[in-house]
Amino acid sequence: MSLILETQDLVKTYGSFQAVKGMSLRVEQGAIYGFVGPNGAGKTTTMRIITTLLEQTSGEAYVGGHSVRTAADDVRRLIGYMPDFFGVYDDMTVWEYLDFFAACYKVADGQRRRLIDDLLELVDLGHKRDVQVDTLSRGMKQRLCLARTLAHDPQVLILDEPASGLDPRARVEIRELLVELSRMGKTVFFSTHILADVAEICTHIGIVESGRLVAQGSMAEMQRQLRPHRMLQIQLLNQPDVLTQAQSALFGRAGVLAIRPLEDEGGPPTLEVDYGGDDAGVAGLLGQLVARGLPVLHFSETRQELEDVFMQITNGVKPS
Repeated sequence: MSLILETQDLVKTYGSFQAVKGMSLRVEQGAIYGFVGPNGAGKTTTMRIITTLLEQTSGEAYVGGHSVRTAADDVRRLIGYMPDFFGVYDDMTVWEYLDFFAACYKVADGQRRRLIDDLLELVDLGHKRDVQVDTLSRGMKQRLCLARTLAHDPQVLILDEPASGLDPRARVEIRELLVELSRMGKTVFFSTHILADVAEICTHIGIVESGRLVAQGSMAEMQRQLRPHRMLQIQLLNQPDVLTQAQSALFGRAGVLAIRPLEDEGGPPTLEVDYGGDDAGVAGLLGQLVARGLPVLHFSETRQELEDVFMQITNGVKPS
């Protein structure tokens, strides 16, 4: 895939304080990219530079190959930006609100009615088209603001904390909407401190701390970087010497780095195996146990959760 958004050694300073320190992001076209970090890590500052709202101190940022410094108008045509705090006009209906912004984007009068109907259907607000904006719930206002960012059909959506302050149901709705937008060919770049949202929908993530990008890539890539070997868990039927027999069957096999019995009082006898081989090798380990007549109840590879990845990369600094 080609890059649609990129920053190169991006720096932003305020006096003696450096908010962004050499940020180099790479976002592929069509990705859902989660930009994750604690409060004050530099996420919003970076996004404001990308959206041409703030000028960088040094470095460069590109959207669709256009520089945010020298081709701001071209960048703005390509992006839809949803800030973390957005305003709505209380004396407007939902339909009027979208019509106003579509006009600001210079959408022709004859096209706006159909466009607005399509946007309301996309964000599931068609039944609220004639309702005053200030009577909407926070979740509905969030979806309305997202519809607003789509009025000019941007290629890239840049969303600052789109699920912030929402109840669990509204968060799920926003997540589903972002996935749907990705299916429509949009690139979605969003910041968040809610790790579950990232784990559920993102194709790629970037982790930022103290103004620096400390890791980025797909979840699988980061898991491989942090845990280059695989962790297998094998549960066996409780019978005499079963753990000893299983360890004997696996000891010395190619790729087996370590074997540890796990203590779980009352649970089945369990081994944890550090393994450095491929899928065929994993299948071979299971076959070896079965060939020895050992009663395997459960054989699986444990996955590193996103929170584990985040905590390891940031030395235990949780997003907040």
